[in-house]
Amino acid sequence: MVHELPVTFEVISLGAMLVLLIADLLIVGRRPHVPSMKESAIWVSFYVGLAVIFGGIVWGVGGITPAAEFYAGWLMEYSLSVDNLFVFVIIMARFAVPRDQQQRVLMIGIIMALIFRAAFILAGAALIEQFTWLFYIFGAFLIYTAIQQAIPETPEEHDDYKENVLIRQMRKVLPLHHQYDGAKLRTTVDGRRLFTPLIIVFLAIGSTDVLFAVDSIPAIFGITRDPFIVFATNLFALMGLRQLYFLLGGLLDRLVYLPYALSAILGFIGIKLILEALHTNSIPWINGGHGFHWAPEIPIWLSLTVIVVSLVVGTVASLIKSAHDERIEAAKEPEPSEESSK
Repeated sequence: MVHELPVTFEVISLGAMLVLLIADLLIVGRRPHVPSMKESAIWVSFYVGLAVIFGGIVWGVGGITPAAEFYAGWLMEYSLSVDNLFVFVIIMARFAVPRDQQQRVLMIGIIMALIFRAAFILAGAALIEQFTWLFYIFGAFLIYTAIQQAIPETPEEHDDYKENVLIRQMRKVLPLHHQYDGAKLRTTVDGRRLFTPLIIVFLAIGSTDVLFAVDSIPAIFGITRDPFIVFATNLFALMGLRQLYFLLGGLLDRLVYLPYALSAILGFIGIKLILEALHTNSIPWINGGHGFHWAPEIPIWLSLTVIVVSLVVGTVASLIKSAHDERIEAAKEPEPSEESSK
């Protein structure tokens, strides 16, 4: 069931989000730099606080149901976006992006991702409105993705970035130079106008996030069918992603159990989608086109609880294991001998 918010509220909210994005882009474009941990923490706190406040406003305008849908969707999208960071780190290393240009790369890539996701959301909402049986496909896909997410990667797979078809084709078509030229997309070398590697990095970040959207968009539709809330959750999750990249940095490798937490969330949402498809079934050759009334409808509070508990358990377990591994490594280090201490 879609709990519609006032159109005026949606228009004003989207306008405010657009202004915030433009302001953020102008700030990054005017002063490219490597943000400190303190600066990153302040910005992450700002965007997280903004999302919490926005959810409260949604509550005041539309009631507890759309607010709960927003909070559950935002938490899920934000947690899934952390998974994106692993790939972003690899892409930045693979293309040797200068540190002072990484903010700009991430910002442009995120804006590209928002445009692509908006198209996916509009198309998905229109299709679901007409063909509710798509929840069977979405649910099965999310369960499959959850299983794949739970399979541990080898160190080689974890550190490897394979260029997708788009990137490989662009390399063949575009006249590329192998060196960066500050923030420029094009540079002049021996009288020839060539693209710098930044153009490929932009495409890599944007297209990679589109692939992640293939998982996250069906998952968010398992929480709410309201296109506005779906887009708002994606926007708030992505807006804080750039600062989170610099805040977490090398700490990402310590979140060893995060993939399992995300797997649990995707699996749960997949089951939720299939149960909803069974409950509202309209496929003629399944139960004569009638819904299965025994199929339970999972309430939004339960979805929110599963998401929060999965993230907390995964994060805490990861930090405990990392601390334990560090103690073991410290114990293995040989103590300095008396000869070397003299």
